[in-house]
Amino acid sequence: MIRIRAIVAAVVALTAAYPGAAQTDAGRPTSIVIVTGSQATVPIPTLMEGSASNVANMEMADQLFLRLAGLGPTLMTAGDNGFVPLLARSWSRRDSVTLAFDLDPRARWQDGVPVTSRDVLFTLRRARNRDLAPQLSELLKHISGIIAEGDHRVVFTFSHPYAEQLYDATFHVAPLPAHLLDTIPPEALARSSFVTQPVGDGPYRWVRSVPGQFVELAANPDFLLGKPAIDRVIVRVAADPNARMNYLLSGEADAMDNVPPPLSNLERLAGVPWLRLIPVPSPTLGYILFNQRDPRSQDRPHPILSDIRVRRAILLSLDRPLLVRAVFGSYGEVPFGPASPILWIRHGAPKPERQNLPEARRLLRLAGWRDSNRDGILDRQGVPLGFTLSLPNTSAIRKQLAALLQEQLRAVGIHLELQQYEFPVWNERRNAGEFDIDFSASSQDPTPSGLTQSWSCTGGSNVGKYCDPQVDSLMLRAILGRGDTKQLWHEVLRRIEADLPAVFLYAPTYVYAVHRRFRNVSLSPTSSWTLLRDWTVGPETATRGR
Repeated sequence: MIRIRAIVAAVVALTAAYPGAAQTDAGRPTSIVIVTGSQATVPIPTLMEGSASNVANMEMADQLFLRLAGLGPTLMTAGDNGFVPLLARSWSRRDSVTLAFDLDPRARWQDGVPVTSRDVLFTLRRARNRDLAPQLSELLKHISGIIAEGDHRVVFTFSHPYAEQLYDATFHVAPLPAHLLDTIPPEALARSSFVTQPVGDGPYRWVRSVPGQFVELAANPDFLLGKPAIDRVIVRVAADPNARMNYLLSGEADAMDNVPPPLSNLERLAGVPWLRLIPVPSPTLGYILFNQRDPRSQDRPHPILSDIRVRRAILLSLDRPLLVRAVFGSYGEVPFGPASPILWIRHGAPKPERQNLPEARRLLRLAGWRDSNRDGILDRQGVPLGFTLSLPNTSAIRKQLAALLQEQLRAVGIHLELQQYEFPVWNERRNAGEFDIDFSASSQDPTPSGLTQSWSCTGGSNVGKYCDPQVDSLMLRAILGRGDTKQLWHEVLRRIEADLPAVFLYAPTYVYAVHRRFRNVSLSPTSSWTLLRDWTVGPETATRGR
């Protein structure tokens, strides 16, 4: 998301709101202002459930609290080797269901108390409690036990051998300070002062929050990996994308986490000499989802879309590379199956099918569709070949693509009626299966096991009612597999592509904007600013904006 800057009056107003945040030559040289679309309100591990399970809270938690280990640059979630030490300085495998982690003895909570195995055990007990953390406990369901061996070693046991044990033990939750929280009734933690004044062990400590405006952080001088070079972090909030652009361009912000469409925004920022554009693989996947059931009576198959020939004709009617270029330029691609850019299984997967209009028309003829009245729209037994496409009116990307989809499908005689809804209404109708075709977009975790949510017979997010027992069996084998499971996952993707429950349209690359005065800039696809701790600050540039 991106922003411009308002020049003298706005800089003065910003500095009055939080002194030292605006980075002028006279200001402090080791601060950064990041502008984003939403504000963290509950950045506390084990409390980020339901509506609190959002990007703002999770990314803020990564500044305050340290995981046992982090994903490496390959984002590989399977096996024990693709991770980097954080709170745990090392780990070892005792057998196929046992992992031991040795905590770094230098780790301290921001009140000076050492981080110990007691903290890990306390947090995992909360995280695995279905009454306290129903979503999180589901992610940790394969962890059967955890014990301490002294103050600096914790041992995890798992219910069965599988490839993502280390990922499950380290990614989903970061330890909390037991010495501050274990006297608070478990159900009362969400109402405690700890939520508004958290004490972590991460690279930054909480300073203050002004609702609807900003959160301020300060560098933790006792951080076990070394005090961050950037002393002060202001995360400023602007829900409107244009406002974020304006903060960035006018000098009131130094960084922005995803330049919003249209493409002209990227072109505009590329011409600003003091800004650097940085592409980052995204967790986002956009697709049109076919309802496998009749939206008017879901105990029956869909009267038209249950025919795979029609679904395949829709796929072959679309020039997906053209659609992606129109909206994302060079910062996007057509995915093969439901695999976003952060899923390691996408590497080596087959190439998506290309547009094939003659084959699309042939399939529609085989299915009995003809243009009997020569109006340009195919029909069968007096019924025109048409569908509704449901989409939220809050998504500029989907609105732009929907108009292009409508145009391309009309070329083969398919009428597509666009139905835009306010987001809550769209989401309610989608979850209830009240659609023909839904324009969906998902944000994926880095693990391919998350595909079970939308693409297995019993997946909780499978609103299109797609069900292929063979896909379920392949996913289970891949999840339970040991060693390299990539080929199994590729077979999952191939099978889903063949079944055509959806047409997978776009997998974007996010583009971040960062002031050039910052050096050693690294951005994580799984948590935008988690590597801010490693950034350094270079000399002031002789350009406007600093």
